[in-house]
Amino acid sequence: MTGAGTDSLRPRFWETVPLRAMTRAEWEALCDGCGKCCLNKLEDEETGEVALTRVACKLFDDSTCRCASYDTRHAYVPECIVLDAATLERHMYWLPQTCAYRLLYEGRPLYDWHPLITGEPGSVHDAGVSVKDMTVSEAVTPDDDWEDHIIEEPL
Repeated sequence: MTGAGTDSLRPRFWETVPLRAMTRAEWEALCDGCGKCCLNKLEDEETGEVALTRVACKLFDDSTCRCASYDTRHAYVPECIVLDAATLERHMYWLPQTCAYRLLYEGRPLYDWHPLITGEPGSVHDAGVSVKDMTVSEAVTPDDDWEDHIIEEPL
């Protein structure tokens, strides 16, 4: 049998390839483009609880939910975290609840709105899960004001 219906029966790479075995292209494709990882977080030193703010990295493009200088970001933001299979567990505590890396690490499926499922890059925005057009730049927001910008994660 051939045709459009057979593709949905074939396993997709994220369902069969372990995170540690993914190519760079496969790893990068997992990013849904929500932009939540580029938001500054506040961590309570006593409880370890992490609060999400709408204060975005100075390189974050609010209209696309992407880094404006992804490939060279460390030249401008040296502390930007490189997330890969080796560092994933260490950084899990601050990853968004909807993050594909978190979901797959925890053995859960991707959400139906994920661009790998829909084939549409904007599906994350259409689902209301991204922070598109919701952020303020850290370049113009003093550190001591970040508590005023705490938000709930768009789910």
